[in-house]
Amino acid sequence: MMLIRYLSQVGRYFLMLREIFIKQTKWSVMKKLIFKEIDDLIIDSLGIVAFISFFVGGVVAIQTALNLTNPLIPKYLIGFATRQSVILEFAPTFISVIMAGKMGSFITSSIGTMRVTEQIDALEVMGVNSLNYLVFPKIIALLMYPFLIGISMFLGVLGGWMAGVYGGFTSSDEFILGAQMEFIPFHIVYAFIKTLIFAMLLATIPSFHGYYMKGGALEVGKASTVSFVWTSVSIILFNYILTQLLLGS
Repeated sequence: MMLIRYLSQVGRYFLMLREIFIKQTKWSVMKKLIFKEIDDLIIDSLGIVAFISFFVGGVVAIQTALNLTNPLIPKYLIGFATRQSVILEFAPTFISVIMAGKMGSFITSSIGTMRVTEQIDALEVMGVNSLNYLVFPKIIALLMYPFLIGISMFLGVLGGWMAGVYGGFTSSDEFILGAQMEFIPFHIVYAFIKTLIFAMLLATIPSFHGYYMKGGALEVGKASTVSFVWTSVSIILFNYILTQLLLGS
């Protein structure tokens, strides 16, 4: 029975995706909604992303340095390991899981509150496609999500450089040499492909849980928790699949 319930939810999710893109809201209205979502989802996330990225980059550099106990191992590997960790996994995946908590909870609670207070019913009565009105601006706003991840990559490597150099683990020249060593441009492309798919998940899964929730104020909180869990699970699952597809060959 549980399997059937999960399959019905997945089917409902894909039907929701189809509904989002039919019967578009007027552009004059949609434009304002998109700018509001960019402000709420992207601009408001800059601070937490910058803070976490900088310090986790520093931690990666310190952990790498502390594990290089053999004096024959060159110090530039600290820069190399920091760059690889930040670009390949930390910035696109770890930040996305954190954003599943921040953005996802915000999206679910805001749409869920509209459902509880019957604002969504009012939109439907006025002949507005409520899914397009509520979810489409979030999808467009999160097309800017790679910009957030690009900042995370830069600050992660910068944090690693500062921790390595000012912590006395390596010199600036050695760290930069390691950060530039054997750089593969496709790794950036791979990270941004993942980021765009994660952005779609971040916009739609929390919206799904908010839109189809039932009950009162207590259920809004429960829906936010469930949406965080499923968004995180989806991100980690897609991370595995995309890594296998794009880097596995």
